[in-house]
Amino acid sequence: MTLLRKPEATTWGVAGCGAHFSPKSYFLLAAITTGALLVHGYHPMVEDAEIYVPAIKKLLDPALYPYNAQFFIGQTRFSLFPHLIALSVRLSPLPLDWALFLWQFISIFLLLLGCWRIGRCCFPKRYSAWCGVGLIAALLTLPVAGTALYIMDQYLTPRSLSTPGVALGVASLLEGKKGPALAWVLFTLSMHPLMGAFAVGYLALLAWFEWRPQLSGDVAPVAFLALLLPPASAAYREAVESRSYLFLSQWQWYECLGMIAPLGLLWWFVRIGRKHNLETLERMSHALLSYGAIFAVAAGLITMPRSLIRLAEFQPMRSLHLLYVLFFVLGGGLLAQFILKDRAWRWILLFAPLCAGMFFAQRQIFPASSHVERPGMESKNDWVRGFEWIRQHTPDSAYFALNPTYMGSPGEDEHGFRAIAERSRLADSGKDPGAVTIAPRSADEWHEQVHALAEWHSFQAADFRRLRGRFGVDWVVLQQPGVAGMECPYRNAALLICRISSAPQTTESQ
Repeated sequence: MTLLRKPEATTWGVAGCGAHFSPKSYFLLAAITTGALLVHGYHPMVEDAEIYVPAIKKLLDPALYPYNAQFFIGQTRFSLFPHLIALSVRLSPLPLDWALFLWQFISIFLLLLGCWRIGRCCFPKRYSAWCGVGLIAALLTLPVAGTALYIMDQYLTPRSLSTPGVALGVASLLEGKKGPALAWVLFTLSMHPLMGAFAVGYLALLAWFEWRPQLSGDVAPVAFLALLLPPASAAYREAVESRSYLFLSQWQWYECLGMIAPLGLLWWFVRIGRKHNLETLERMSHALLSYGAIFAVAAGLITMPRSLIRLAEFQPMRSLHLLYVLFFVLGGGLLAQFILKDRAWRWILLFAPLCAGMFFAQRQIFPASSHVERPGMESKNDWVRGFEWIRQHTPDSAYFALNPTYMGSPGEDEHGFRAIAERSRLADSGKDPGAVTIAPRSADEWHEQVHALAEWHSFQAADFRRLRGRFGVDWVVLQQPGVAGMECPYRNAALLICRISSAPQTTESQ
């Protein structure tokens, strides 16, 4: 038996591997996808959407973002994700907001489909595969240890498509379908090269364990890579060191536990698979255990010594994202196989409090926003309303200054200015440093702009005029109660939108 051979009915020890997915099953999967959206919410313009949505909008309208576009283009330049979404908007009658929502639904559906197919190759009972699907759906927004990632975000990103790509690639390989497996891996690489590289690494280990050689633990080439990279500038170091998830030494104890505990449980999964003749479960768990250990060692080597800081951009601990997805698919299958079985009350006892807890957690993260921010609905968030006013009442060439930590302001709920307002702004200290880690040439420009805003909370009208003279910004977003001497054509309970005049105002205009 070989991993890459088209399977017979029981190639992987489970007769259902590669089984036909009935129309009834598709309907059930769509229902679970809808339930997952209702539990975890939908917030299309928050967090990393501040990077990816502007990249899409820039493709659709090149006149947007005449300043500082490098801070989001630098992070998206290796991905076809913005081009795919922009193309789908051009080819359909849907506006971008609806296209993002539809792609989010499709991405969750495809992830759950891939998880079901993996489960069918690992377990003899169909309900075991469905339990893995249910566990992933219930835990979509579970944080992945200290990586600053969820299993899937509440908005569309390249990971939203690369994650189902990996799951479907693994499923295709388990089913012996080499062509589809390769196609899904290539798709994943095109959407998110880093996540695609992790997928290639795991699939290589899965094939390696099929052939049963002894693994080599040589990670010296990781250190050798440092010799191929230029030294890090002070500005680049500052940007990278603001991303605590890149450095194991900065993880909290519970984040480290989130890395170690799954590895210990995977070792247990290997033993269970061997004991109960679940060959695919054993092999997948063994490969996943080695995968997690290898990248953990690599992370220690390249992120603890500061001399190797340039290698931090490879983000080895984000390999845990794939490990978590497969771990919960396998763990859910084992729960159903040996504990839940076909007892409905046991399933309810597990999933009801789990979904309720995840729903509650999401409401705490976005308390000032609707749980599902569906396209076309009027936002109740004052920050979002202010950003929408900017989009509707200022020219495309408007250039804004904001508090560099604005996304963490009370009531802001992590909504992205560029994504909603469609206007340029000075660099921030929240999302833009992430772009700098991937595009180091923008580090000095980021450093200059962020430090020019360092005393933001004590700025007066004269300070904003200095910003205009130095950078060319002509608008500013202020929190209430604002600053004297500014002309502010828009205000609400949370903020004011003000022009930056080139000369001092003779009277206070607010």
